[in-house]
Amino acid sequence: MLKINTLLQADNTLAEINILRNTAVLKRRGRSRSAHYADIKAGLFVKPVLIGLRAVGTPEYEVNALNAARISGMTDHGIRNLVMQLEANRKTTGLEE
Repeated sequence: MLKINTLLQADNTLAEINILRNTAVLKRRGRSRSAHYADIKAGLFVKPVLIGLRAVGTPEYEVNALNAARISGMTDHGIRNLVMQLEANRKTTGLEE
């Protein structure tokens, strides 16, 4: 797990952002690698962020948000909207260029 202190909260304090590598994401989701990538392709899970030249990871809060949405019974359409929102929010947290 990679930790990056770049998320500015409403009270102007920094929050810790944990970046999970793929193995940890798969374990938390309970999905196979192929099913995970199929979900990304279908827009049902966020695309990973680049954390090195050949390394990617997924912000932990995004994994938690998507797991919570699944548990609450959100439809695939709702999950796709959540994925778009989470990916758009990356620009404000500094996780994407």
